[in-house]
Amino acid sequence: MDEYQYFICRSKSSGCKMFGTAQSSKAQFLDKARQAREERRELKERERAAIQIQALVRRFLCRCWLQREIRREVEDFFEINESASSKRSALSIFKISRKLLFVFRIKEDKERFEKLCHCILNSMDVENEPKVWYVSLALSKDLTLLWIKQIKDILWFCCEFLKQLKPDILQDSKLVNLHLTMLVTFTDTSTWKILRGKGETLRPAMNHICANIMGHLNQKGFYSVLQILLTNGLARSRPSLSKGTLTAVFSLALRPVIAAQFSDNLLRSFLIHIMSVPAIVTHLATLTPERLAVLESHDLFRKFILFLSREAQCRDVCVCLEGSHTLCLLGNLIYLGSLNDKVLEDETAHFVSVLIHMLSYCQKYVSQKKSNLTHWHPVLGWFSQTVDYGLNESMPLLTKQLQHLWGVHLIRILFSDVLSKKLVETQDPTYPSGQTASPQNSLPMKNLFKRAFQKSASVRNILKPVGGKRVDSAEVQKVCSICVLYQTTLTTLTQIRLQILTGLTYLDDLLPKLWAFICELGPQGGLKLFLECLNNDTEESKRLLAMLMLFCDCSRHLITILDEIEVYEEQISFKLEELVTISSFLNSFVFKMIWDGIVENAKGETLELFHSVHGWLMILYERDCRRRFAPEDHWLRKDLKPSVLFQELDKDKKRAQLLLQYIPHVIPHKNRVLLFRNMVTKEKEKLGLVETSSASPHVTHITIRRSRMLEDGYEQLRPLTQNLMKGVIRVKFVNDLGVDEAGIDQDGVFKEFLEEIIKKVFDPALNLFKTTSGDERLYPSPTSYIHENYLQLFEFVGEMLGKAVYEGIVVDVPFASFFLSQLLGHRHSSFYSSVDELPSLDSEFYKNLTSIKRYDGDISDLGLTLSYDEDVMGQLVCHELIPGGKTIPVTNENKISYIHLMAHFRMHTQIKSQTAALISGFRSIIKPEWIRMFSAPELQRLISGDNAEIDLEDLKKHTVYYGGFHGSHRVIIWLWDILANDFSPEERAMFLKFVTSCSRPPLLGFAYLKPPFSIRCVEVSDDQDTGDTLGSVLRGFFTIRKKEPGGRLPTSSTCFNLLKLPNYSKKSILREKLRYAISMNTGFELS
Repeated sequence: MDEYQYFICRSKSSGCKMFGTAQSSKAQFLDKARQAREERRELKERERAAIQIQALVRRFLCRCWLQREIRREVEDFFEINESASSKRSALSIFKISRKLLFVFRIKEDKERFEKLCHCILNSMDVENEPKVWYVSLALSKDLTLLWIKQIKDILWFCCEFLKQLKPDILQDSKLVNLHLTMLVTFTDTSTWKILRGKGETLRPAMNHICANIMGHLNQKGFYSVLQILLTNGLARSRPSLSKGTLTAVFSLALRPVIAAQFSDNLLRSFLIHIMSVPAIVTHLATLTPERLAVLESHDLFRKFILFLSREAQCRDVCVCLEGSHTLCLLGNLIYLGSLNDKVLEDETAHFVSVLIHMLSYCQKYVSQKKSNLTHWHPVLGWFSQTVDYGLNESMPLLTKQLQHLWGVHLIRILFSDVLSKKLVETQDPTYPSGQTASPQNSLPMKNLFKRAFQKSASVRNILKPVGGKRVDSAEVQKVCSICVLYQTTLTTLTQIRLQILTGLTYLDDLLPKLWAFICELGPQGGLKLFLECLNNDTEESKRLLAMLMLFCDCSRHLITILDEIEVYEEQISFKLEELVTISSFLNSFVFKMIWDGIVENAKGETLELFHSVHGWLMILYERDCRRRFAPEDHWLRKDLKPSVLFQELDKDKKRAQLLLQYIPHVIPHKNRVLLFRNMVTKEKEKLGLVETSSASPHVTHITIRRSRMLEDGYEQLRPLTQNLMKGVIRVKFVNDLGVDEAGIDQDGVFKEFLEEIIKKVFDPALNLFKTTSGDERLYPSPTSYIHENYLQLFEFVGEMLGKAVYEGIVVDVPFASFFLSQLLGHRHSSFYSSVDELPSLDSEFYKNLTSIKRYDGDISDLGLTLSYDEDVMGQLVCHELIPGGKTIPVTNENKISYIHLMAHFRMHTQIKSQTAALISGFRSIIKPEWIRMFSAPELQRLISGDNAEIDLEDLKKHTVYYGGFHGSHRVIIWLWDILANDFSPEERAMFLKFVTSCSRPPLLGFAYLKPPFSIRCVEVSDDQDTGDTLGSVLRGFFTIRKKEPGGRLPTSSTCFNLLKLPNYSKKSILREKLRYAISMNTGFELS
């Protein structure tokens, strides 16, 4: 690089440094200037803020001073007003009001405002001094508008206070009256003295001012204020509003509606805010019936119904109210309807339509179960909308209002077309005139006089489907709508469902007349029409099915609460022949629904219909099982071939499974027993309990001492697993010294062991089981707890009983019907009634309880309580039927509950743990679904064999002979002849018990007797018998006797179902010895 270039570079370098220094100092200078500028700005901001704060504080202090001065002036005014003898002018009141309103604060000026209200009201009460009357300022040209604004403000502050006041507090109730008086006085001109005499000409103008004031209040939320006040005062068990207060509130509520000539907007507000107050109509009827008369004079009930009959408006009201308050509105409308017969008769269709819409709205939110999204409602149950728990106190009153819907009075009006039908030649007995139709009497029980009066009426023709009435006729559509209403009521008001059903069944002639109505529907009547409706998804079909559903629900409830005398002797509501017709219809309907595949895919209303019809059917079927009213084979379906059903079951077809689940009674009993045995066999094969060519089942060996059979059996069998208990068990009997008894168990010894065990445990002397009074049938003993480990013992008994049924061994153990029902699981069914089963426990006790039901006097005179006194081993023990029951007297109101509680206690509570243990053991062997296809009597037959006459031909056909005997042997011919011609049916049963230990034949005939019945020729006594030899067989075959056996009796080995018969020489000897042997029961010995 040359010198020139070097110089240039140096110059540039030094210039850059100089420039950089200058720039740095400039930046610092600018930064300082900016900081100084910001400081000056902050200072100015602080000064401005200080000035603003000072101004605000001065303004605040000035305002406070001014407010204090004004309040002091107001107080001075009221003090002077109270002490001065002269009346203050309206103008002075107006001025002081302006000042007070200028500084008004609700919390601070509460007392001053009260004094102002008193002052204004006092001015209105002065006689003949127009200048004193506060309202006179409305006539002043200069002050009219200002006065109107002032009175609007004052009245709205009255409303604000009313929202906060609690009418149940004495001091607050006085203030409520004060503010209400203000509102009443200045929203109507009727009390204004200024309009008297010559002032009457001013009334139209003054009315206009009142309307203006009322319109202003409405816009601000006047109805909401009244709703809060009414709810606070009435939504409780005892209302805290006085007659005067309630009259004032309701008058205020009506004024805008009447003034607006019942416009839709005002009717809507009135319905939403006033008519939705819980039980307000009841309180009006009780406290101030004059207000109800005003409603009636303006025909408001009709206007309400017509307004709500428009679906959009009804939905709008329901949405505004939500569920709880919709129900309150519903209750008020129903009660109002019960007080307005004429309107109800004229507007039945609209009334029914409105109620259906409102109930349907509530129903959308009624839930079947508790969840995070549901709340408990005392009438609706689990409800998926917010529930106002503040209304709970008023629920009893609301329920009483709702009860009018299913009370006699409304039912007679709504079902007038149905009830007008004549079912008897003479006129039906009317409702006793001395008895009130109000449901508030909690639907009193039918008395004997009423029954006797009805029974004296001439017998009617039996009702059967005849058809002929068009389903699209106005009459049918009306009845269908009413049925839809009551059906919707049942599914919505879930917690009072039983009350509703009781009300609907109270009139004895409603259900038979409804059945008569159903019988007339369609071209042919009955089944075909309703089956067609199932396949038509039209509104008309749904309504017809709702009618059927209501009929079934009500009839089922009726038959459940009627006792045996009322159903069979008095035949209340239905004749027995009608029950046969109805059950035939129901049986066919349910069968078609299942077999045609409708139930498989059913949901919603169709499924509810099925359960309703099926429930009524099963009630009738179980009644018939307990005491027959239907002819033989009535319940069977002739068009159902058992072979087809079994094939479909093998293929797991859904309809076959449903048929077996819901109506197994349509299949012949023997076929069901075959099906049961088939199910057991299949399980045995699945568990490997059946001998096959490739495998043998596992065998459990037990050793039993005869003297301690129960104890040894319990100790050795109880530890076995479920599958081992179902398997093969071999028994070896030993004596007390441990020496084996003769004999090999090939099921026979186990059969004897099982029979002996069952015989011991079911012996009433052991006190595990008791016998019923009368027919001496068995059930668990309530005092069986005295046994050590008694529950384990009951479980073991259940296992042994289950094993007997599992192996097809019939045991002669007659159970009480109610206990069999529990074994089947019927107690958990909605069709079950403890009272109906009570006669099977104690018929005398049942008669005593039903006499309480029929008692016409005051039941409390009998001195009964909700408790049961029992003599337990010499000590009197008091059992409370409900907590505190011994202090609760039985009255006419709770006597039905007492009967049901008593029946439930005797049959369930007393033996609950014993029954549960036995059922647990039984079900460990026998699956519950296997025996659900049997009724209680059929289960007894499954356990103890058929109660039919012994079929000797069947027994002869399946008899095996030993020891030289054969079918043509003369002793055998004599035997069969004696059994057929000389023995009575009772003696033949004794003979069967003698040889098999059970007096009844196997259900499916003697082909299923295990081991098969056999007869053996014997020559010597049992203790010398060494079995068949060639010589003994030949001698028996050729009738060669060592010596005459005339002194010996026939014996038996029940474990092998074996009859040991000596080779008698004469028929008469055989007859005599056999008759003696079976009567003395000399059998039951081991070969």
